[in-house]
Order: sequence, then structure tokens, then C-alpha cells
Amino acid sequence: MLCHIRAERLKWRGTAIPKLVWLAPVFTLLLCAILTGGALFQMGAYNWWYTMLLPGALTLTCSLALHKDAKMKYHGLLALPVDLKTLWTGKIIACAEWLLVTILLFLVGITFGGILFGQTIPPLNSMAGSFLIFVTFLWQIPLCLFLAARLGLFAAVLLNIFGNVMGVVAFDTGGLWDFVPYTITARLMCPVLSILPNGLSVPVDSPLRSTEMILPDALISLAWFGLLSLLTALWFRKQEAK
Repeated sequence: MLCHIRAERLKWRGTAIPKLVWLAPVFTLLLCAILTGGALFQMGAYNWWYTMLLPGALTLTCSLALHKDAKMKYHGLLALPVDLKTLWTGKIIACAEWLLVTILLFLVGITFGGILFGQTIPPLNSMAGSFLIFVTFLWQIPLCLFLAARLGLFAAVLLNIFGNVMGVVAFDTGGLWDFVPYTITARLMCPVLSILPNGLSVPVDSPLRSTEMILPDALISLAWFGLLSLLTALWFRKQEAK
């Protein structure tokens, strides 16, 4: 598997993927430093990060990770004596590594930004929030790869951004929305970072501050990741028969 992951990274040379890993967090931090700064810097940065800029960068990365193979109609992959499910899994893991690195870079940047502008989110909370963002975004990787393969880059970015926006809008609706993975990140940032998706503080007496759903929601996200990884891998394997 390691050799397949390394092969995926080699394909990224000459694409925007290696630049996106640092451009996405740097652009987010600079944007918020200019627009808000001061005491609102950390809250505003997290708000822009998980609601819009990270989903967009992740979708674009997944689409570009598939571009070279899709351009050749996967002939290069089909010629390899390897199960296509393994190759697809390698793509998912490589994109997951990209996600982890860009989130860590954002964490470092927002920590130093807190020192510069004033710390409103404790470092431990920021670390926990970044970890949960990683866990709750993993499921989007197989979905974005699938959307890019079936519909193309533009449609994949548009649909995934729309899903994230809808998740932010409906994050506290309850009911079946609690199981829609797009709503989970916004819901978990309330007790961990004490910020709402609009960048404002969660009221002290709000039930959104409850930590009871952190573990269940994280497990739901991981379940979605496992399910979508399996289903999309099975779909990709069928390309061999075409």
C-alpha cells in the first residue's frame, strides 16, 4: 500500500496540490487577519476555514488527484496487475494525508496568530478542534473522488461546497439532520471551540455547548468514511470490466 501512496504523490507533481496544502491555510489566516484581526481573529479564521475554504481546497485536491488518470481514461491503472480497490484506497489515503498536513499547518498558523492578535481559543481546544475537523472531513474524500470521476472537477466542487453550506445552515436542526455528515463539523465546533458557524460565540447557557455528542458524532463521521470508501472502491473496481 505504501508504494501506491507514494505513486499517488508522484502524480501530484506539476499540479496545484502541493501548493494548495499551504496556500489554503495561509490564505485563510491572511484573509481573517485583514478582515477581522484583533480579538476576532481566531474565531473568524476557524469560521472561514471549516465552512468554506477547507471544503473547497479539499474538493479541488481530490479532483486534481484523479485528473491525470481520468484524462487517460484510467488505462494506466487498468494495465497494472493490482486490484483497483487497492489503487482507489491508495488515492483516499494520500488525500487524507494531504488533509492532515494542511490542517496541522492551519493549527500552527492560528496558534501564532493568537499570540500576535490575542488568544481567544485555548491551545488545547484549538488542537481538539483541528483533530475533530480532520476526523469529520475524512468522509468527504471518497465522496469528492467519486464526484470528480463521474461529474468532473467543477461539478464536484460546486456540489460539495453546496453540501457544506447546507450543513452549516441546518447543523442544529436535529432529527435526521444529526446523521447527515455535513452538519457534524459545525455542531462539534460549538462545544470544543465555543463558536457558532457564523463566527460568533456560543451563548453560555446554550445546549450547543454540551459535550455529550462529541464521541457519537465523531464515530458517525468515521462510519460514513468507511462506508463511502468501501462503496466507491467497489464502484471503481467495476471500471476494470468496462
